[in-house]
Amino acid sequence: MHLSLKRLLTTVVFFVTTCALVAGVYTAHGWDWADAVYMVVITIFGVGYGEVRPVDTLLLRTVTMMLIVVSYGCVIYIAGGFVQMVMEGEINRALSRRRMTRGIDELAGHTILCGYGRAGRILAAELKRAGASFVVVDQDEQKLNDAESQGMLILEGNAIEEDVLDKAGVRRAKVLATVLPDDAANVFITLTAREMNETIEIIARAEHPSTEKKLLRSGANRVVLPAVIGGQRMAQLITRPGAEALLASEEGVDALQHEIERIGLRIEELSVTPGSPLDGHTVGDIDLKGNRGFLIVAVRRPGGEAVIDPPGDCVLAAGDTVIVLGHTGELPQLARRYTAAKEILYRGARARVSD
Repeated sequence: MHLSLKRLLTTVVFFVTTCALVAGVYTAHGWDWADAVYMVVITIFGVGYGEVRPVDTLLLRTVTMMLIVVSYGCVIYIAGGFVQMVMEGEINRALSRRRMTRGIDELAGHTILCGYGRAGRILAAELKRAGASFVVVDQDEQKLNDAESQGMLILEGNAIEEDVLDKAGVRRAKVLATVLPDDAANVFITLTAREMNETIEIIARAEHPSTEKKLLRSGANRVVLPAVIGGQRMAQLITRPGAEALLASEEGVDALQHEIERIGLRIEELSVTPGSPLDGHTVGDIDLKGNRGFLIVAVRRPGGEAVIDPPGDCVLAAGDTVIVLGHTGELPQLARRYTAAKEILYRGARARVSD
């Protein structure tokens, strides 16, 4: 497109310059400027009018013939270049749309990320690092190009619209995260997604604390308030809270995560789902195997209560979250065992676990 436009502009400049030079030659031979311009115009378009003044010298006739040849060639080239540029633009847009949606139709159990701003970029980078499958939905073509250059699947459109979410595979998706800076847009996206998929987990961003209740009523499973998390994080850095305060909430786990990653450790959360082999059993029944082992740091109850350093006879129930500490290089294997492979080791026996 840029090359075609450059060639087109170069031709236009050459054409205008030629017309000006020919008009200048007429003027130099005693013609009025208006007569010279009029002669150039009727010569270019070949309307068949008579000559304004006699073209009786060899120089004037040569210049007139040169104007006829050059002008017709330039007009044809400009018209062809314009058509080519339009066609290239349409073809590029069609290919771009096809490239954006390539691979989305084959996804299942993936994450839909609505918004690729500051928060969206961080979230997308973390999902990519974790090896999760996801689709970035945004209206900004430049942002989508940046996401595509990072090897991410992209879809251009407004996530509020049902057809856009449908193209992103919302009916087959496992999680939808809407991280737009506009609370109203996040509410509408949450409503639309919940209506299209009753089982999808929706994580929504809220700029104002008052929006949290609206998002939860709209169908969001979790609401994240960046301002609140930032304030809590700063308070933790000042007061250095104990482990119980950190592990009692997901935000606290995230804060602790950043601290321990500096020494090569990482925290993983294992959810206890209804009917899973962990449901109704004790912490001591879990067999977590690794080269250097894993440490069960806490068990977080659904109400937010955290059992720090749970004893072996601590009974697990559906809705609980087991917080495990281990080396960064080994935890992905543990995560795959519990999520990707859908199974764990229970008393040395391999059992199937639902998501």
